[in-house]
Amino acid sequence: MNNKDILYVSPIRIHRKILIFMQTIAPGLVVSLAIAMASAFIADNYGGPTLLYALLFGMSCHFLVENGRCLPGIEFASRTVLRAGVALLGARITLEQIGALGLKTMLIAIIAVAATICVGWISARLLGQSADLGILTGCAVAISAVLPKHENSERNTLLTVVGVTGLSTIAMISYPILSKLFGLDSEQTGIFLGGTIHDVAQVVGAGYMISPATGDIATVVKLLRVAMLVPVVIVVTWLFRARQAPEQRQKIPMVPSFLLAFVVLVIINSTNMLPHAITEGMGQLSRSCLIVAIAALGIKTSLRKLTQVGWRPIIMLVGETIFLAALVLLCLLN
Repeated sequence: MNNKDILYVSPIRIHRKILIFMQTIAPGLVVSLAIAMASAFIADNYGGPTLLYALLFGMSCHFLVENGRCLPGIEFASRTVLRAGVALLGARITLEQIGALGLKTMLIAIIAVAATICVGWISARLLGQSADLGILTGCAVAISAVLPKHENSERNTLLTVVGVTGLSTIAMISYPILSKLFGLDSEQTGIFLGGTIHDVAQVVGAGYMISPATGDIATVVKLLRVAMLVPVVIVVTWLFRARQAPEQRQKIPMVPSFLLAFVVLVIINSTNMLPHAITEGMGQLSRSCLIVAIAALGIKTSLRKLTQVGWRPIIMLVGETIFLAALVLLCLLN
């Protein structure tokens, strides 16, 4: 076979591999996408948290895991699509937004994130839970992309989603009242809401419930917490990488590629090179990817297994939430 034959055959082989790949992942991916679309439709028209709907609907379709045709696509959605969603969050953040918050606000956000992770890890050790569950509850869903996989990984992630979504919904209603009781002004309230509520949707809802200015500040503070995923994920990756056997360690990158994409998007977005419509679209795509990933995680986990986690992880989540609210309030009032 001469060079011309090779050049002619190679595209056909590449096309065939792509076709086989798509045929393999299509069933599970389409199911996850359908659940995500149904969840978004219900949330948009009847209210409620989209991620929670996606999770519950996905869990009701757990039987699809037993279908060999759907499993590869579900795995793809729960891992690759999740990482894409986290990477695309960078399109919602600019360095100017972060700098405009001021040094005190940035320090509060940094201290709050670091302290919550430490409390999660310590709580896990005291309550006899795995260290990765403590880190996961302290960082929420995005960190799950780099945590080591084991038989309880999906269950832990789903437990965190349920807890975070439920507690964020309660916080969306109660925290504006709490901020008023403590006499916080609109700027302090925005910092408090963005620095304590876990889910972006509930942060936006609580902030704009008070005023546009409070909503803007709350959203930027929350996005600053999202930006802090960069150092957190790097540290967590290195820690768990060091604990792996040498042959497994080579499979774990020093810095995950999706995290590099996140940083690149933040830098590009900060230069105003991209039109607002494109960055807005990327932000919406990020949200869509996260919904699809949560739907897939729901499919992978059975309700029976979720009920076996016991009361300790619930205590961890509630305790971390109360600690975070108290810490940020203390920083704002002093």
